Amino acid sequence: MGSLVWTVPSALKFQINRVDVFAENRATNSFPERHTDYGSGCGFVDIDLVDYGPDVFATPEFNQHLSVYDALVSANGNGVSARALAWHERDVIAVEIDDRRPQPPAIQADLRMLRYARQYLEGENHALASRHSVRVVTRNHSATCTLAIRDGRTILTQEFREGDYFNSSAVAIGIVGRPAKAKFASDATVRLAAAPGRGRFTILIASASNFDPKADIAARALGELEAAARQSFDSLAASNRTWWHDFWSRSFVRLESADGSANEVERNYTYYLYVMGASSRGKYPPRFGGMLWFTNGDMREWGAQHWWANTSCYYNALVAVNRPELMDPCFSMYSGMYAAATLAARQQWGSQGIFIPETVFFDGLETLPDDIAAEMRDLYLMRKPWEERSQRFRGYGEPKAPHNSRWNWKDKGKWVEGGWIYRDKGCGPFGQVSHIFSSQAKIAHLYWQHYQHTQDVSFLRERAYPMLKGVAEFYRHFPNLRTEADGHYHIHEVNNHEPVWGARDTQEELSGMYGILPVAIRAAEILNIDTDFREAWRDLHRNLASLAANTSPDSPRPRKPEDPGLWIAGLPPVRHGNIAALGLVPALFYDLCTVETADATVRRIGNATFDAIHPQITADTPVSVLNRDATAAAHLGRADAGRYMLPNQLRCLAPDHDFCDWEGGGRTGVLANRMTLREGPGAIGLERIGRVAEALHAALLQSGPPQPGGEPVLHVFPAAPKEWNAQFTLSARGGFLVTASAARGAVEFIEVLSRAGQECRIRNPWGETAVDLYRRGTRAETLRGPMVTFATQRDETIVIVPAGVDVARLKRTV
Repeated sequence: MGSLVWTVPSALKFQINRVDVFAENRATNSFPERHTDYGSGCGFVDIDLVDYGPDVFATPEFNQHLSVYDALVSANGNGVSARALAWHERDVIAVEIDDRRPQPPAIQADLRMLRYARQYLEGENHALASRHSVRVVTRNHSATCTLAIRDGRTILTQEFREGDYFNSSAVAIGIVGRPAKAKFASDATVRLAAAPGRGRFTILIASASNFDPKADIAARALGELEAAARQSFDSLAASNRTWWHDFWSRSFVRLESADGSANEVERNYTYYLYVMGASSRGKYPPRFGGMLWFTNGDMREWGAQHWWANTSCYYNALVAVNRPELMDPCFSMYSGMYAAATLAARQQWGSQGIFIPETVFFDGLETLPDDIAAEMRDLYLMRKPWEERSQRFRGYGEPKAPHNSRWNWKDKGKWVEGGWIYRDKGCGPFGQVSHIFSSQAKIAHLYWQHYQHTQDVSFLRERAYPMLKGVAEFYRHFPNLRTEADGHYHIHEVNNHEPVWGARDTQEELSGMYGILPVAIRAAEILNIDTDFREAWRDLHRNLASLAANTSPDSPRPRKPEDPGLWIAGLPPVRHGNIAALGLVPALFYDLCTVETADATVRRIGNATFDAIHPQITADTPVSVLNRDATAAAHLGRADAGRYMLPNQLRCLAPDHDFCDWEGGGRTGVLANRMTLREGPGAIGLERIGRVAEALHAALLQSGPPQPGGEPVLHVFPAAPKEWNAQFTLSARGGFLVTASAARGAVEFIEVLSRAGQECRIRNPWGETAVDLYRRGTRAETLRGPMVTFATQRDETIVIVPAGVDVARLKRTV
C-alpha cells in the first residue's frame, strides 16, 4: 500500500492505494470507453487538525520533508508537527501527531469513499445509495463501497464484481495513545475523532485486498492495524530504519562534476531507488502512471492495464541494483498469466508458446469462444478481409477495452442514446499495440538477465526458461513467419512497436528473434533439456532474415554509395507509419550491439545510426520522457552523449508529443517531488528517472556477452563522462558484485565480490597495462592483456589495480 502525503492549511491528506486492487479483469465487458477502467484506489483519508487560529501548515513556519534514508515524512507547522511512515512489515501507514497548541481541539481522521452517488449521472453509470453504502453499476460491472465502525475502528470496504470476477479492499483506521470516538459524518465519510489534548498520539491506517468473496476483508485490515497498535511509533520507526538502512547498504552510485549536473543525476537516481523500494513490494508491480501515488480517486488515465513500454521504465534498471526482491512483483504478474498467455498464442495467432501483449490486464488475455478465436486468427493474420468480419465478431468486440492489445484497432467514440459508438482506426485489425510480439521478448530477456545476475538455477528452471521457451516457440510457429525464395525466414504483417503497423521484417521483431533464440538455446543447455527444441531454434536463428537496414535490397531508404549502413524500422509493404525511420533497437536490447559485441560491422552500423539520429548532442539537446537513446549511447561506449542526455532527460527538455497530451489536459514539467504527470491527470510517476537509471548503469558498468547467449564480460566505466567523478557498487552478470572508482576520467580500482564462484572476465580499463589482483588483502597474481580472466571462489573478494599501485592509498570513505 502507499500514498502521497499532501497538505491543505489545516489537514494532512492521503489517498490509500494498493498494487493488488483491480476493479476489473481480462474478461470485462464494461469499459468500451478509453480511460474508464480503473483500479488501485482504496479510500481517501483526511487528518483534520481543526484550525481555529493561524493556519497550521502555512509559511513561514511550515516545512515538509521526506527522508529517503529513513523512509520518514515530517510536516512541521504552527503548533503542530507530524511524522508519517509506511511500516515495512505490514500494510500499515502510521502518522504521529504532536499537538503543542495552547488550547488544542479534537483532531479528526476522516475516511472517505472514492466514489459517491452524485458522481455517476451520465452514460451507462448509475448509483444506488443507502445510509452508509454506495453501489455504482457500469454495464456488467459493480463497485460497492461500505462504511462501518467496529470496536472503535473505522472501516471502508470496496467490492468489485463482474460475472465470476471478484476483488475487494478494506481500509481501517485506529487511534493509539489518545481516547477516540467514531461516528458517521456523512453518507460518504466515517470519522474517528481524538479527544483534545496536548502531546503526541498515533493514527494508524491499515489496508488489505483479496480475490476471495468469502474472505472477511475488513477483519484482515483490522489484523494489520492491531499488529501495529501493539508497538509505539518510535518502535515502528526503528524497525523501518533497520530495514531501509540495510536496503541502502546493498549498492550505491556516487557522482560529482564541476557543473553540478552529475550530482543532480545522482540525487534523482537515489530517489528512484527509494520509490521502487517503497512500491515494488507486493504480488503485482505498481502501475506505470500513478504507481501508488494516485490522488484523484478512481480516475485512471490510460485505464488499469499494464503497458510494458512504460512498466519497463521502472524495472529495466533494477537488475543491477543488488536488490533482486524488487523484481519479484514484475515476474509474479507475468508468470502468473502464463496459462492465459499459452492459450492466447493458440487462439489469437494459431501459434505455439506464449503470447503476452504489450498492453494487458494483470491476469492476461481472456479465453475466447472458439468461433470468435477462429475468425480473429483469419482477420489478424490478414487471411480474411477486414470488411468481411461477421456481425458476431463485431458484437463481441463492441464492449471490449480499446487499450487492450487484442482490441486496439478500436478508436475513440461517443455515447449516443445510451450506447457507446466507436470507430475503427482505419487500418483493419491494426493499432498502436496490436501486432507487437517483441514486448514479450523483452520481458523474457529480463528474466534471463535476472538469472545471470543471481545465478539462481531454480529461478532459471521454474521462471525464466518457461518464458524464454514460450517466446522462442511463438516466433517459430507464428503463421506469418515464412521461408522465402532467398532461403531466409521473413516475418510479415507485424508492428515495429507503436509507430509502424503491418510491415515486413520490422526491426523490433527481428531483434526479438535474434536476441531470444540463442538465449533460449543457452538456457536449455544449462538445464540439459529440450535437445530437439534447441536444434529447431538454431535452424531458425541461422536462416533468419537480416535486420532491416538501408542496405536491404528493397529498403524504402536506399543507401547511397557514400552513406553508411543504417538500421531502419522495417520493410514494405506497410499498413501505417514510416518504415524508413531510423531505429536503435539492436543497441538497446538483447546484447545485440554493446561495447563487447564481437561483430565490428554491427557496432559500426550502430554508431552510424546513432550519428544519423543525433548528429550533435549539447546541453540543449532535448530527450523525451520515454526515450532510451542514452542507454543506446552507453552501449555504444559514447560517454560524450551521456554527459548531456542524462541530465537533459531529467529536466524534461523535450517537446514530447505525448508529454501530458491527454484529452482536455495541458502540459506540466517536473514537480517538486521530482515526478511528472506525463501520463495525464493524477498519473504521477518517474518514468524518465527510471530510464536515466538504466542508462546510468550502462555507462558505469556493463556485463554483456560478445553475442547473445555468450559468457558475460565486465566493462567498468565504459561510457562514463570523463568530466564526472564516479564511484559505485552494482550487480553484474555472472553473479558478481562490482565496486569501482573513477576520478578525472581515470579508473582507480575495481573490487569484485564473487557470489557464485564463476570465472570472471574483465576488459582491462587500463589498456595493455599489467594489473595486480589482491585476494584476502594480499597481492596474489599479475595479469596482462586487454582481457583479464581469472577464477574465483564463492563469496571471494578480489581487488584489481594497475601493477605496482599501493591498494592502501586508495581507501577513502564515500
